[in-house]
Amino acid sequence: MRGKSSIKKEAERVHEAVMYSAQGQFEQAKIWNKRNTRLGIPATGLSAIAGVTGLATTVGRIPAGLMALLAAFLTSIMTTLNYARKIDQAHSSGNAYLSLQQDVRIFLEIDLDKLNETDAREQLSTLVARQQEINGTALLPSEKSYQNAKKNIKTGGQNYKADKRTK
Repeated sequence: MRGKSSIKKEAERVHEAVMYSAQGQFEQAKIWNKRNTRLGIPATGLSAIAGVTGLATTVGRIPAGLMALLAAFLTSIMTTLNYARKIDQAHSSGNAYLSLQQDVRIFLEIDLDKLNETDAREQLSTLVARQQEINGTALLPSEKSYQNAKKNIKTGGQNYKADKRTK
């Protein structure tokens, strides 16, 4: 019976890892979204003001030119850092981890006891392969994202009412 208990223990490790990974991806997306907004709003505002100032008077040419240059600089930072793509990628990775987390939970709570050791091992291998695939495409979250994810999990962000009723 050691075989199935080892399989269960490894599946629990996978479940824990993907729980933290999912939360880390969502927290990282929040950080990139804030940075994107902090650069995008001023860039857009400066562009608009520069356009109005430049068209309003000839005296406003220099301030308008400076604002346009600053707006272009902020836009170039946004383009280079490509926060929009990173936000989308973090959300996609986070959702992929959540899907895997649910599948591991179903494996542990519903399927494992009914499977023989060979079938259980095969299913665990499939789950681990999915985890490795997601790990390979997910961007690394920052330390701040990890800490926020950890805090969210510890304060019950991954708890379900159904789990509270059964305990």
